[in-house]
Amino acid sequence: MAWSKLKQQLESFLSPALHGRVEYLSTSYRYLPDKAGLCYIAVDKKNVLNMSDTLIKWYQTELEIKNDSNIQIPISHDEIEAIRKETKGNVPEDRLKVIARSRKISEFAKDLLSAQSTLSKSNFNVIANKFLSSSIEESLESNDILLNILALVDRRVGKKRIMNMTEKMKLKHPIVQYFFELRLGT
Repeated sequence: MAWSKLKQQLESFLSPALHGRVEYLSTSYRYLPDKAGLCYIAVDKKNVLNMSDTLIKWYQTELEIKNDSNIQIPISHDEIEAIRKETKGNVPEDRLKVIARSRKISEFAKDLLSAQSTLSKSNFNVIANKFLSSSIEESLESNDILLNILALVDRRVGKKRIMNMTEKMKLKHPIVQYFFELRLGT
């Protein structure tokens, strides 16, 4: 699909409160076919999500994610109980929480690095087409950063559903959290 048509369709799904604030932009090089163009999402005329770099923090390693104090990983009672059974009750209570958090953040870090490594201009077009042809629930539940963003700014996602997603958003990439906060603020 041509970029202009794709952009028109994506913008037709924007939440009315975000219409005019969120823009999808693309550049390409006509005479340099081997040079990739850029695709980005702008909020209030600022490039927020550039497919190669952003204003939001990008993680280079799993260790950076594990050491980031801004990431809050919710740990359920069931996860602590599973570790207690695994260790046969020989580990102190406070240590069980540390083990559960460590395991969960390792899994989260791998997912996060995988998700952010897939962003590029060609991927943007593929994912935008996938978003347009799939249900909003699939896009919200996906591990793909771009699908999450497109779904969060979509008019089909109501305020009540957004409010109920607060816990899930803690486990998403910072750029997805940014768009979640943007949508909450409207």
